[in-house]
Amino acid sequence: MNCLVTGGAGFIGSHLVEKLLKNGHSVSVIDNFSTGRKSNLSHLKSKIKLYKKNIAVKGNWEKIFKNIDFVFHLAALADIVPSIQEPKKYFEANVVGTYNVLACCRKYKIKKIIYSASSSCYGIPEKYPTDENAKIDPQYPYALTKRMAEELVMHWSKLYGLNAISLRFFNVYGTRSRTSGTYGAMFGVFLAQKLAKKPFTIVGDGKQTRDFTYVSDVVDAIYKASKSKIKDQIFNVGSGKTISVNKIVEILGGKKTYVPKRPGEPDCTFADMKKIKKILKWKPKIDINEGIKIILKEIDYWKDAPVWTPNKINFETRDWFKYIKSK
Repeated sequence: MNCLVTGGAGFIGSHLVEKLLKNGHSVSVIDNFSTGRKSNLSHLKSKIKLYKKNIAVKGNWEKIFKNIDFVFHLAALADIVPSIQEPKKYFEANVVGTYNVLACCRKYKIKKIIYSASSSCYGIPEKYPTDENAKIDPQYPYALTKRMAEELVMHWSKLYGLNAISLRFFNVYGTRSRTSGTYGAMFGVFLAQKLAKKPFTIVGDGKQTRDFTYVSDVVDAIYKASKSKIKDQIFNVGSGKTISVNKIVEILGGKKTYVPKRPGEPDCTFADMKKIKKILKWKPKIDINEGIKIILKEIDYWKDAPVWTPNKINFETRDWFKYIKSK
């Protein structure tokens, strides 16, 4: 099978590339390296075709889709604060980029496309665990643009017969998660703080819970979706369990400090897993304790990551508090 992974040099994408190669598939990767890293694929460069291209801008990269069977569309801009500050940039990357990918899929008659969506589309859920039919209520432009792109994917699938599946990821963590740039995912922040022997910056009281899903489980779900005969469906991808931020800090071990609770963030993320378990026969394998052990063994990956302090966080998130209001 000839596979194309957009965003294949990124966190989840690079793990997916490994999975596809391990299962005997030919792999091409498109990445503009805005967040992806060449080093994530350095051990695989002789086995893949790697293209530095920007999918948000139409160009000769479209020919890469010729003779491709399956497309795994992971390329996107993430993070909340930058999306508030530069919504146009996020719209172009996440929505226009997805439209361009779909146009190529249609033109070259791709057999299947798997889209990586985000559980952030649920906003602050009214029900836990949260199923795929829950109210869609994005709180910031990142969540909105990922949802808009998902709408495009599912519409193109039904209208043009593209054969698509969308997977809504919950709090993915693991090795190769992004280490540079803006204030972002909790594990990246905490691991850099642990290496620097600085206090963990806990948002609010730390009692909020999250459905953390290890990256290898997410990749298994993506691969299982690609091999299935199912189409035109949306699935949650989570662990189906929750753990508090305070408990994570307890497992990591170290001093802690607190920063203000942020509006627009749910007190809980918790995936209802019944649909994906029933239809795709998929369930996660790595629990949070095992996942943390794995990343601590490779903690040096975060040695160059920015070390966030309460003052830096307060400054970085100022627009968050300015534009997102508590309900």
